Amino acid sequence: MDRIRIRGGRPLKGAIQISGAKNAALPLMATCLLTDQEVRLDNVPDLADITTMSHLLVQHGAEVTTRQTTKQRSVVLNGAGVNDTTAPYDLVRKMRASVLVLGPLVARHGQARVSLPGGCAIGTRPVDLHIKGLQQLGAEIELKDGYVVAHAPRGLTGAEVTFPKVSVGATENLLMAASLAKGETLLVNAAREPEITDLARCLVSMGAKIDGIGSNTLRIVGMDRLAGTTHRVVADRIEAGTYAMAAAITGGELNLLGVSHELIAAAAASLAQAGVEIKETNEGLHVSRINGLHGVDVMTEPYPGFPTDLQAQMMALMTTAEGASMITETIFENRFMHVPELMRMGASINVHGASAMVRGVKKLTGAPVMATDLRASVSLVLAGLAAEGDTILNRVYHLDRGYERLTQKLGACGAEIERLGDAAAE
Repeated sequence: MDRIRIRGGRPLKGAIQISGAKNAALPLMATCLLTDQEVRLDNVPDLADITTMSHLLVQHGAEVTTRQTTKQRSVVLNGAGVNDTTAPYDLVRKMRASVLVLGPLVARHGQARVSLPGGCAIGTRPVDLHIKGLQQLGAEIELKDGYVVAHAPRGLTGAEVTFPKVSVGATENLLMAASLAKGETLLVNAAREPEITDLARCLVSMGAKIDGIGSNTLRIVGMDRLAGTTHRVVADRIEAGTYAMAAAITGGELNLLGVSHELIAAAAASLAQAGVEIKETNEGLHVSRINGLHGVDVMTEPYPGFPTDLQAQMMALMTTAEGASMITETIFENRFMHVPELMRMGASINVHGASAMVRGVKKLTGAPVMATDLRASVSLVLAGLAAEGDTILNRVYHLDRGYERLTQKLGACGAEIERLGDAAAE
């Protein structure tokens, strides 16, 4: 299994092109199940999760073709030949987002059999909101042998669905399903993430009628059929936030290309308090550190609050800041698994339930560390960039799920970082 070796202490300087958002691309790929026409997605990142979703859609009978140019990577999907409505365990276990095929399959084909999902081990993430929402649209659902088995032979019917808590995945599943339901659907307390706005805009370009895009109340008038479309995937705000923190933790400066300040507004506000300056440019954002790093308190919240997917990276940054910081996680109950690994590198962190007190230290020291999930793994990369000596990161397959060409992007900006095969790493 590959590892990554980082020799820290080198300020980053240069430009990084921000990739398309994985968390936007995955539901966008599932839209091909809603139509018998071609859906073309531009600016799709080359990631393991994208490959997994491609394999899943092919399993259902869709055609998936990748086109790479010097400027971008596109994926062309055609769901006209979908003939299998089972999403098997062997594919779904690799990635939670596989459950996003449930709504489109039931809406267009009247049935679906989808394995209960896997993905990162960051706590319980049940699919009950997906199931209850589809039941309100008229689907008959049972859990059988580890699968969600859904039937709606007469199609789905619009209804008012109020989510008891904000759920990105459930909002996406219901948004897609409602686009083909009879009548009007109202989604109340819907998630507002930019990735959902991106999905809604794509569905509109396919012929869906959706009001309230960007708000927590979405009104969808179901159509008899949807058409194909061409759509560009929104920039990855989590990747942008991660590299902004990489610039800050190394005391360097980076130009992040193809991303807007609006996409990372909450993270940018916390970084500004910590002494990190983020300025909009004609090409994206310029990130630099001014007058050292200062400890700040951060609490994760649904969008537009501070994203849970940047919590681990922010904690890594705070390990080298002056003073103390309190990091509070409100989204997932098991998302501090990076703490012991950061402490191996000399960080001073005390966890109290859902909060972690971080006291800044003068230096981190390189060490062998283990990635436990996607965002935890990149937080260890950030720590390694700032640490004295060598850091060896194990289980880098987590990184391959969410960060396109990470070692190349950082290496081009001055980081001493390389990917090692098994033999070289020993």
